[in-house]
Amino acid sequence: MIVEIGHYTLILACCLSFIQGTIPLYGALNNKGRLMAVSAPAAYGQLFFAILSFAALMYAFVVSDFSVANVARNSHTLKPMLYKISAVWGNHEGSILFWALILSIYGAMVAYFGRNLPKTLHVKVLAIQALVGLGFYLFLLLTSNPFERVYPFPMEGNGLNPLLQDPGLAFHPPLLYMGYVGLSVTFSFAVGALIEGRVDAAWARWVRPWTLLAWCFLTAGITLGSWWAYYELGWGGWWFWDPVENASLMPWLAATALLHSAIVVEKRDTLKSWTVLLAIIAFSFSLLGTFIVRSGVLTSVHAFATDPERGVFILMFLFLVIGGSLLLFALRADKLQPGGLFAPISRESMLVINNLLLSVAAVVVLFGTLYPLLRDAFTGDKITVGPPFFNIAFGFLMIPLLLVMGVGPSVNWKRADLKGLASRLSFVFLTSLAATICFFIISGGGDIMAAVWLGLGLWLALSTLFEWAERIKIFKSGAIKRMSRQPRASLGMSFGHLGLAVAVIGMAGSSFWSTEYQNVMAYGDKAKIGGYELEFIDTDGVTGPNYTAVKASFDVSKEGIFIDTLEPEARVYLTPPMPTTEAAILSTFSGDLFVVIGEANSEGYDRWAVRLYYKPLQIWIWSGVIIMVIGGLISLSDRRFRTGAPKGGKK
Repeated sequence: MIVEIGHYTLILACCLSFIQGTIPLYGALNNKGRLMAVSAPAAYGQLFFAILSFAALMYAFVVSDFSVANVARNSHTLKPMLYKISAVWGNHEGSILFWALILSIYGAMVAYFGRNLPKTLHVKVLAIQALVGLGFYLFLLLTSNPFERVYPFPMEGNGLNPLLQDPGLAFHPPLLYMGYVGLSVTFSFAVGALIEGRVDAAWARWVRPWTLLAWCFLTAGITLGSWWAYYELGWGGWWFWDPVENASLMPWLAATALLHSAIVVEKRDTLKSWTVLLAIIAFSFSLLGTFIVRSGVLTSVHAFATDPERGVFILMFLFLVIGGSLLLFALRADKLQPGGLFAPISRESMLVINNLLLSVAAVVVLFGTLYPLLRDAFTGDKITVGPPFFNIAFGFLMIPLLLVMGVGPSVNWKRADLKGLASRLSFVFLTSLAATICFFIISGGGDIMAAVWLGLGLWLALSTLFEWAERIKIFKSGAIKRMSRQPRASLGMSFGHLGLAVAVIGMAGSSFWSTEYQNVMAYGDKAKIGGYELEFIDTDGVTGPNYTAVKASFDVSKEGIFIDTLEPEARVYLTPPMPTTEAAILSTFSGDLFVVIGEANSEGYDRWAVRLYYKPLQIWIWSGVIIMVIGGLISLSDRRFRTGAPKGGKK
């Protein structure tokens, strides 16, 4: 009965999204206040029914109701409760329902927090949000019903992919979806502004917090997925350039560009058309990621390879949403009059360069992801575009981007004094250049790119700290008071740039200076890596709730001093049957010691395949991203974003 209630409430949510997307929009276009008043209640009602529907599906998973086909395919009675719950969104149907739920959450948030928006714009934004949601509701009801019954129902389920039975993957999708779907709000604001024919500083003030919120979730979600890949897949890598990873990186790059261009609209009333276009593109990338993951056209460790018919529905939806919004942009962009002019050397110019580099980087990732598909479709040739292409093409675009990021915050708006700027930043630049040369010499003249990336990270960190110190006049009296009066958005920007600098240094160290050891080891054997000595002590059999495992013990010492015992596991899950590895990692400020146990040697169970990695500065990557997210949250707490534009802007 509860499952049927979930299905019925899904239909009701779909109906309310249709009402919210049509009747108030008609009222806004014809200035009928009573019709416009339907908008907010419909958004709240849609959220209510979406919550009931999702809760019903979660109940089916928690109680292991295998009469529901979705539960039978993706759950098992022996699974720990955390993974029964995460299985709700760990499959195709459940993930789309989760998308629809988050869309309704954002819609209700816009209805509540956007009450000081001009009435017609508020209604139009909510209508666009509802129409996007309507597409997902129809997709669920017509092609991907999460409440479909199966008869006769099995006594036991098939279980969830063991690679997804991990805390990192339990929380990674919700964060990522909050980021993906958060960009729907900026999309709705962009389309609403095109219909209104007006973009101004107030519009940018409303758009920035929603973009920032989505950006924070996307950053956290991408990193959590990267962290999972690092320790779960057993090879010590933190980025594969996998199609699904690329699908999340593209909207992140577009959202980052959007954040910066919205600042220009707010501060200088220019780049209006470009900012609106970026808002459309950012959400379009999110929808494209949905198509890539769920259409079955690309395979991945964490893709939902489903039947192509569903992919055709998503593709039609893509054409409707993306094509329709771009057509509207082409028809209405001329209404968005450009604002103030600026000199070639100015804060605006730096942000334009920033936007161009981020946009080109997103196009490079898009091309590398889709090119194999297009070539296969038109010529039948099957090729792959792997890390070498992405590392070179994407990496070289990031070099000028990091240089510009170091300069941009120190440049004045409208027009900057080039000589004064060069004088102020010369010490930071020369220090970073000297450090790059030292890195290269200390590393024995190895890969010069390692030194370049470390130098770039140092340049961004020092220039960010220098700009912050200059802003508060740190060496003059009253610096503490000036620091306390700084806008939180500015402080958040400094944290964000500093976090990226820390992450870049970590990426350089982990990528260029990592070392690896692979061998068959017997009990008592020792190995040295990264200044550590490991002794293979023994192995032991362990039993989990739905797996069996061999747990190995390695004593770790450095310079003869015992440090820790690492215990990696080689697991075999029961349902579905699959072997996995659980790495043991010793994380320190200077680097990670990474241990993986493989299969027993054919000569006996006292000899095992062992892989050891030493990843210098690995923890700097995770720390840098945490600092970036903290910076985003600090900016989001800025009082100006909470107050928005003055009330009374009725239209």
